Amino acid sequence: MLTVDYERLGVGSGDLVLDLGCGFGRHAFEAARRGASVVALDAGADEVAQVRGTLAAMVEAGELAPGHPATAVQGDALALPFADGTFDRVIASEVLEHIPDDTAAMRELARVLRPGGAMAVTVPRCVPEAINWALSDEYHDTPGGHVRIYRRSTLERRLTSAGLEPTGFHHAHGLHTPYWWLRCLVGPSNESNPAVGAYHKVLVWDIVRAPLVTRVADRALSPLIGKSLVLYLTKPAAGAAGSGLTAARPNLPRGVPGRRGPTPTQGAAA
Repeated sequence: MLTVDYERLGVGSGDLVLDLGCGFGRHAFEAARRGASVVALDAGADEVAQVRGTLAAMVEAGELAPGHPATAVQGDALALPFADGTFDRVIASEVLEHIPDDTAAMRELARVLRPGGAMAVTVPRCVPEAINWALSDEYHDTPGGHVRIYRRSTLERRLTSAGLEPTGFHHAHGLHTPYWWLRCLVGPSNESNPAVGAYHKVLVWDIVRAPLVTRVADRALSPLIGKSLVLYLTKPAAGAAGSGLTAARPNLPRGVPGRRGPTPTQGAAA
């Protein structure tokens, strides 16, 4: 289940893509399938280990060619272990709302994107998220939970101040918003609730089978109550001639194509 539209972001064969806050890797895997070189970065060791395992399984299954340039690394969003202008495409999906110093993270995202490159940032949409907060303190008041709700204008303004130019947006996952309202109503940790269980089965059916009825419903609901805001941006290319990507890649951490030298110190949770 992807949140980012890869056609709109322009992910293609030969691109070097950073998936920041990769979680268990859904965006990284799709970028790899499209022929991109991928670095999936997360603060959690378990997430990184699982993404590495899945990438290895994809090679075994023939989904990726042996030696495909995709890897996962542990790191800190406030101090990314990459040189300026390293990546052609950057994805930061559902991560900024967890980071207290989000402007510092945005500056790091802008720094490692090459001039002329493109970025997709996704966060929970303002109104559906505000309803979740109103229904349940447990939903957001947990260690590592959401620390803010973004209006689109605020997110655009902060990313613009980091040196990026918004180019468009859309909303995603309309079917998921009522599910989370229900979860918050009965208690986010109450997974034994029959209504929650039934709705979850519908979502799994949609993700695994993508039947026409749920796909049509999701497309109709997403502009109205889509759970995620997806913002697309570019980094201005002025003054970029002859600089950036090729020279930067040798400074990537071990396990990333082009790296030579010691593994950088792993960062704290992002």
